[in-house]
Amino acid sequence: MRPLRAIDGTSLVLPGWVSAHSHAFQYGLRGHTQRAPGETGTFWSWREAMFSLADSLTPESLAAVSRDAFRALYRSGVRCVGEFHYVHHPRGGGAYAQRTLLSDVVIEAALAEGLRVTLLRVAYARSSHGRPPEGAQRRFCDGDVDDVLRDLDALRSRWGADARVRVGVAPHSVRAVPREWLGPLDEYATRYALPFHMHVAEVIGEVESCLAEHGRRPVELLSEAGVLNERFVAVHATNLEPHEARLLGEARAFACLCPTTERDLGDGLADIAALREAGVRLCVGIDSHVVTDPVEEMRALETHERLRLRRRVTFAGAEGRTLAEQLLVEGSAHGALACGWDAAVRGRETAWDADTVVDLESAPLRGVAPERVLDALVFSGHPGCVRR
Repeated sequence: MRPLRAIDGTSLVLPGWVSAHSHAFQYGLRGHTQRAPGETGTFWSWREAMFSLADSLTPESLAAVSRDAFRALYRSGVRCVGEFHYVHHPRGGGAYAQRTLLSDVVIEAALAEGLRVTLLRVAYARSSHGRPPEGAQRRFCDGDVDDVLRDLDALRSRWGADARVRVGVAPHSVRAVPREWLGPLDEYATRYALPFHMHVAEVIGEVESCLAEHGRRPVELLSEAGVLNERFVAVHATNLEPHEARLLGEARAFACLCPTTERDLGDGLADIAALREAGVRLCVGIDSHVVTDPVEEMRALETHERLRLRRRVTFAGAEGRTLAEQLLVEGSAHGALACGWDAAVRGRETAWDADTVVDLESAPLRGVAPERVLDALVFSGHPGCVRR
């Protein structure tokens, strides 16, 4: 981790925080999904509300909600976002005259709010095995993997000269993308050294459908398809078996946990101990923007594990770091690497050069001994500790 330095004794400069997984338009769901329909609320009922919002988007409304979401992230200390973008087409399907219009809108919104951005262009083909896209999903889906690759070419051509922008490849999930698409997408990402992100085992239903279609669990399928490597980012990884964590670790892959969203949706608690033991590199993402608090995302890597294991201090840190330092690395440098920043530094700590400045006079940190400031920030801090 890059050394920390105090400024005037009242500020602390940290490597800039990274939210490696975001759906900016879902900022518009705040307050709209917290009442259970009928007797119960599930991930799937939440998804219907999300689909309704996605179906209502125009380029103008997407720009507005994205700027709101990214402004909140920047003010909370985030300096780079991995935007997992899957609303590509007009309502009902088809294509805009400028096919990448909505991707460009999201990139421009992030830049306007001071963020660096990795646009993770999502590939989405179907509702699930044997089921074509339904309703709002028609805005997400392409008829052919070559359409996805052409859009990636266009995005790289348009934004490749901008030092604030990266482009990545993102098959949505094993449910939404057929196996035969994975090879061409992985080959493209490998050719251009692009990050490769994918929702993996977020909910039990995804695991069950993968077993039904392929006779394999999601990570087993991805390993067999040859797409696991050091650029692969398994988003959520909530419902893995220990051997799947080992497959990710053997590939030097990342797992991007999104704790505030995962608990909001009732996805479950990932086995973080198994991921750490396997050598999987961890990072965090805001995902659905239900809460804008990057400190909470970082500390939940530890506090959620305490809940799962029913004990305190489940991890001692790594490579000579304290636990708080480790969580800050995962909330900054690991997220930057996962999103393709400083990608030449493979297998080593990144020299991630964005800054987040923390106010040592903020209430959670005032009066804390210097050697305990990072512990206080990670386990008691909040976005109000960030200097704007």
